[in-house]
Amino acid sequence: MSLIIAAALLAVPRATTHTHRERFDHAGSAVEATYRGTLRTDMRQVGAVSAPGRPAALRCRWHARVAVDRHARHAAGYVAARRIEAPALLGGTRPGWCAGQRAAIQAAVAAAGERMRAHLVEVAARDRRDLIADLERTRG
Repeated sequence: MSLIIAAALLAVPRATTHTHRERFDHAGSAVEATYRGTLRTDMRQVGAVSAPGRPAALRCRWHARVAVDRHARHAAGYVAARRIEAPALLGGTRPGWCAGQRAAIQAAVAAAGERMRAHLVEVAARDRRDLIADLERTRG
């Protein structure tokens, strides 16, 4: 592996994971659902280094996307699992090289922890109808 590729891989912030659990009754039995949201940050270098005395056009464009894995278990033994892709939860641009902006981007992602938890609750609420339909199909 070349040093350039290794440096680029080290510059990418790690994924952040949050969990939300719900319990509700369906068809006379309890259903326990776990929603695990993984926030992954993608960075892309845009612009170019400018000549001395000219404004810099080099910047790092980043987006944090959420993938939610749902795992639900009905008391009767039925299991319903699926991945729910969500659009970018947050993003922005930072001046300069992406490698130099890693800490600032990680701080922005960490500061969005409460927003991530609220997003998981929202995804779970929107998913309830699909979850019940999946359990009904599994039950036959």
